[in-house]
Amino acid sequence: MKTDAFALRHIGPEESDLQHMLKTIGVDSIEQLISETLPDEIRLKAPLNLDPEMTEYEYLKHITLLGNKNKMFKTYIGLGYNQAIVPAVIQRNVFESPGWYTAYTPYQAEIAQGRLEAILNFQTTVIELSGMEIANASLLDEATAAAEAMALLFDVRTRDQKKANVCKFFVSEEILPQTLSVLQTRSTPIGVELVIGNHETFDFSSEFFGAVLQYPGKFGQVYDYASFIATAAANDIKVAVAADILSLAKLTPPGEMGAAVVFGTTQRFGIPLGYGGPHAAYFATKDEYKRSMPGRIIGVTVDTDGNRALRMALQTREQHIKRDKATSNICTAQVLLSVMASMYAVYHGPRGLKYIANKVHASAVTLANTLATLGFEQTNTAFFDTVVFKADAKKIREIAEANEVNFYYPTADTVSISMNETIGFADLNKVIAIFAEAKGVETIIIAELSTTNHFPESLVRTSTFLQHEVFNRYHSETALMRYIKMLERKDLALNHSMISLGSCTMKLNAAAEMLPLSAPSWNSIHPFAPLDQAQGYQEMLKKLEEQLNEITGFAATTLQPNSGAQGEYAGLMVIRAYHESRGDEHRKIALIPSSAHGTNPASAAMAGMKVVVTKTLENGNIDVDDLREKAILHKDNLSCLMVTYPSTHGVYESAIKEITQIIHDNGGQVYMDGANMNAQVGLTNPATIGADVCHLNLHKTFAIPHGGGGPGVGPICVAPQLAPFLPTNPLIPTGGDSAISAISAAPWGSALVCLISYGYIKMLGADGVKSATEYAILNANYIKEKLSGHYETLYSGENGRAAHEMILECRPFKEKGIEVTDIAKRLMDYGFHAPTVSFPVAGTLMIEPTESENLEELDRFCDAMIAIRKEIEEVTIEDKNNVLKNSPHTLAMLTTETWNLPYSREKAAFPLPYIADNKFWPSVRRADDAYGDRNLVCSCAPIEAYMES
Repeated sequence: MKTDAFALRHIGPEESDLQHMLKTIGVDSIEQLISETLPDEIRLKAPLNLDPEMTEYEYLKHITLLGNKNKMFKTYIGLGYNQAIVPAVIQRNVFESPGWYTAYTPYQAEIAQGRLEAILNFQTTVIELSGMEIANASLLDEATAAAEAMALLFDVRTRDQKKANVCKFFVSEEILPQTLSVLQTRSTPIGVELVIGNHETFDFSSEFFGAVLQYPGKFGQVYDYASFIATAAANDIKVAVAADILSLAKLTPPGEMGAAVVFGTTQRFGIPLGYGGPHAAYFATKDEYKRSMPGRIIGVTVDTDGNRALRMALQTREQHIKRDKATSNICTAQVLLSVMASMYAVYHGPRGLKYIANKVHASAVTLANTLATLGFEQTNTAFFDTVVFKADAKKIREIAEANEVNFYYPTADTVSISMNETIGFADLNKVIAIFAEAKGVETIIIAELSTTNHFPESLVRTSTFLQHEVFNRYHSETALMRYIKMLERKDLALNHSMISLGSCTMKLNAAAEMLPLSAPSWNSIHPFAPLDQAQGYQEMLKKLEEQLNEITGFAATTLQPNSGAQGEYAGLMVIRAYHESRGDEHRKIALIPSSAHGTNPASAAMAGMKVVVTKTLENGNIDVDDLREKAILHKDNLSCLMVTYPSTHGVYESAIKEITQIIHDNGGQVYMDGANMNAQVGLTNPATIGADVCHLNLHKTFAIPHGGGGPGVGPICVAPQLAPFLPTNPLIPTGGDSAISAISAAPWGSALVCLISYGYIKMLGADGVKSATEYAILNANYIKEKLSGHYETLYSGENGRAAHEMILECRPFKEKGIEVTDIAKRLMDYGFHAPTVSFPVAGTLMIEPTESENLEELDRFCDAMIAIRKEIEEVTIEDKNNVLKNSPHTLAMLTTETWNLPYSREKAAFPLPYIADNKFWPSVRRADDAYGDRNLVCSCAPIEAYMES
């Protein structure tokens, strides 16, 4: 292999280590290991047909040339997407920092206090700008946040409304078109009837449980919704408001008008357009609805010593606990982007945000006044950032595009122009000149901005916001840089050590894959820009779809879903549409194994399906007899089977083709959860095992970083019969001939980060992606053998092999009073993030090392696990004051004058020699989850203000 081959950089084990690893496992070659692991009948018979691999240097040249095909016009389209200035200090220290982008969702709070604080800042920003009581850690985009708001309001209907089956939801005709499309997708399956109309003539009938409004409206008009919301409340109709977050620095927040939910996007808080994403949506509501709220909530609690600590709160309401009873299937947030938005708020503070909002509004007012002077009639009278004029749209468009400017053209005789923080006098004068040319009159040059407001005095915000110290002390670059670094140091990410979370695939996110995301040619394109201005994107996305089709064996792909859970939902909705097209609307039964990830039953319920759980055998495999019995019992109403492959137990089930055939024989389709696709690429594929549709986690298998809990991309790949139903978009049509309505706001979802997966496949090529799978299996089996004799592996294949992950049995340690959580916390003292805890089996650890970890790191991890096993042996049932129960150990603990613990400080913090060279210190002791849920605080207010009396 060439020494500059990307595979050598991506795959961890060196050629010189291979024989040692194979010998430990007990095989002579990787090929022997694979043949003992993967059933032969599902092995691919031919290599993948992918483009030849590129070196990193070749790829970066290629992607630069491709990016040059995108045209960077000045864009005033708006519609929920606005050009924003990404402060360089945030771009360099967060967006481009592996300390932030390679971290995982903060399940292990003690080694995630940095990003937990940043997310708490985000929640505080949202709560205070929206005027609400509680906010979550972010959602995927504004359109899906609207759907979550609808689902929440449906869930919190009054008892009488539920009894009377009140199911109508009013949607203002001012709502953004992409939001309406997603609402249409999400409403029908859960039994909600949308009624679209003018909020000013709405009759507040008792048939309605909720309503959603846009603030400002899609044509820029700012309405005072206070009386609407008050009348709605008097009629038991709860109101959600989609609000432009920047406008809330200037306009009265919806929370002060009585809204039940406020949501939107924080994209204009320093996040690049990226052809549609990723961006962090926000979601805020009243405290009384907290247990129905979607997504993650970060809350304040205390640690073992009573010191302030942060952690994920109220997890019992989430899909991994409530499964098909959950109101949302949301798993991934948009943490990296919410951190950027929070840092934008911290950097600018309340004064800076007001200045930006005032400048944006002043630009819009100045433009409106000047175009009126030129003789153009404005159609919106009160506005924040968007002005709409009557004009010959075709003529304006020709002149504008010749001047490399994009407006939005809602009709043939209207032009909409949205201002943003990047607009200067040269930009305004160019816009004015375009309109003057269209009118055939001399242009007007402006050199100062108007200082008057163009909305009612009653809507001027009078309440203060962001008064907490954190938003008022980091306004110099030095101060913010150090604050970001202080938080980063509290978090364990892949730039410190392996994160072997099972089912999460924490592989290398290579710098060459990440670099293009910072290029303006890629990150500054509006999602609704004309296609001829996004030719680089179109080529890249088309090629990525082709690559994924080849890898999965399927016929068509949509990249629209922007998380794995959204991919699941999209796949099920495509199956639903397929059945309906054949007159089989009654096919609503989804068979789901009891071992499935919690998003599976939650997604099925959201897609209007009834979940029937199938049994799992003691060896972890699907009970084929039980599956057959239930498939036959429900054959007239069977919609699908949801199956993960390899299984969530880390095994390639040999009966998989029999299982998929049973479903097909009984009229169903097979949906394959792609969470474990890292054990398939190049060796087998979903089509070969008999699946009809799968979702992929590009943020697992295809190298998009986890970002501390997002972004993710969850495309679905489908067999030919399902291709016609892939989702579309109301502004730029996508998908099949019989496309379902939108799954996400943007036509290609989080298009910017699709570049990462495109680069991953381009640089690895067919041989490289196959090698990655083989080495993932090699590394997993190496750990399995190294730990045998110390820990029991719960499940393995017919030849005793694991796939790419394995489950370690930890339940017997309860006899000594040691829980699996104690092992997870003790691993922090050894410098490691715990594997997945208690999934899919309670009291176990699921380990997935990925192909990117080298032998030294695998050995360090195994040494740590073996040392912990010896520590467990030393414990007696009466001994509660031990090194495991007291873990993790902080620097503050170790440096106290007195040390009253029955073991040494060295044993506490430096139990193995390697730790001294690269010690990671948890910043808090064990977080008290129960205390935090009893005293829910999800903003920066001092905890004393919320204590139980």
